[in-house]
Formats: sequence, structure tokens, C-alpha cells
Amino acid sequence: MTALEQYYNKFNEEKRLTRRHGNVEFVTSMKYIHRYLEGRPDAKILDVGAGTGRYSVALAEEGYEVTAVELVRYNLGILKSKKSSVKAYQGNALNLSRFAEGTFDMVLLFGPMYHLFAFEDKRRALEEAKRVAKPDGVILAAYCMNEFCVITHAFKENFAKECMAQGKLTEDFQSVSSEEDLYDYMRIEEIDALNDAAGLERIQIIAADGPANYLRQVLNAMDDETYQLFVQYHLATCERQDLIGASAHTVDILQSRG
Repeated sequence: MTALEQYYNKFNEEKRLTRRHGNVEFVTSMKYIHRYLEGRPDAKILDVGAGTGRYSVALAEEGYEVTAVELVRYNLGILKSKKSSVKAYQGNALNLSRFAEGTFDMVLLFGPMYHLFAFEDKRRALEEAKRVAKPDGVILAAYCMNEFCVITHAFKENFAKECMAQGKLTEDFQSVSSEEDLYDYMRIEEIDALNDAAGLERIQIIAADGPANYLRQVLNAMDDETYQLFVQYHLATCERQDLIGASAHTVDILQSRG
């Protein structure tokens, strides 16, 4: 069993997107999924790194034909236990060979890019998504962002000096991750370089959760009406390019380069 599988066997992925900070991410991502499914009532969707099926099952319940791929058997078991119409398989983002070229209207990569560390592996994941997407298909790829990691782990949690000494932060405060860290963190220019290498064109990029992850305790203490105002605030600002890099997660919305 890999370290990643051990981690997700303990991590409560099922509840993450239902907590208030996670719900911000879910509501935002679903808004843009729906935007790019407009006019595609019979869309076929592939959810790569589907976890326990938070997105897969919700979209299947809306009537879409959804296929899910998940690496971690534990998560896959939870997904299958929901008895939805989702066709679920064990696999990973680097090898989608079970699917023919040009099969899906939409491909979701809401997890794999967090846990791939080499540029070539990330590029390969994007190229596999591109291959199985229809020529006019849309790919949504989520990333963990560098500044969130630095602000929270290095400074809020007081690991800055330790990270510097261990070579986990560069002089310009770029996080340096390896597989033992489980997560990798990106800056916009790195995402741009990946898209260029994979032959993908950005439609738009959004902040999936904005400041929500910085404000977990604050959000939990809010009354419901104030929390809904916060969600409205985030949805009103999640496309602002001056805020993108500070979000904990971004979603890059892509299509094949014409």
C-alpha cells in the first residue's frame, strides 16, 4: 500500500466537502461544471480521482452518464456503496487506456494534480484527459496553490525556519514537495507551463475556495445567514485574477488547443 493510500484510508474525504469550508469549494466547482455542461444534456463525464464520489454521484443524480476512476480502494468502496449509476473503476490519472480517444464531454481532475510531483507526470495526466475528451470537450483540473501552503504551514503553523533549513522552501518562497509530503503546490506560471506542454488552452481559471480554508474556524462559528453571504461573496469574486493565487485551490478550465 502506498503512502497516499494509507493517508486516504485515514483521511475523512467523505466529509471534507460537506464541512463549511469544503462546501464553498463544492458549490463553486459545481457552478462551473454546470456552466460548461450547458447545451449538453446527454453529456458523458469522466471523474478522475473521484474520491468517495462527491461530484460523481451528484452529477449522476442529475441524469448525466458518469464514469469514475479512483486510485484508493477504500474511497472506491465508499463510492460503490452509494449504489448510484456511476460506473466506477480503480485506476489513476496517468493511464486511462481503458477509455477510447474522444469519449467524454467533460473530464474532471479534482485530485490527481495535488499528488503528482514531477512536471512530466502532471503533463501526462493532462494529456490523458485531453486524449479521452471529445474535440470540443472541457477539462477541469484542480490544483493546490503555493501561497496557501506557505502562509498556513510555514507561517501560521510556525514551520518557516524548519522548511527553509530542509530545503522545502526556495529563496522566493516556492514550496518544494516530494512524495513523502503527499501534496504538491503550484503557482500560476507553473500551471501555464503545463498547459502549454500538454497542448491545452485555458477557457478560464477560478479560485475554487478563495479564503475559505484560511477561515475554517470563523466559518464554523458563523450563523447560517452570514455564512450564505460569505458564499455569495466568494462566488462574486472567484474569477478575480488578483485573488487567484492566494486561494487554497484553483480550478483551471481547459480545452484542446485549436
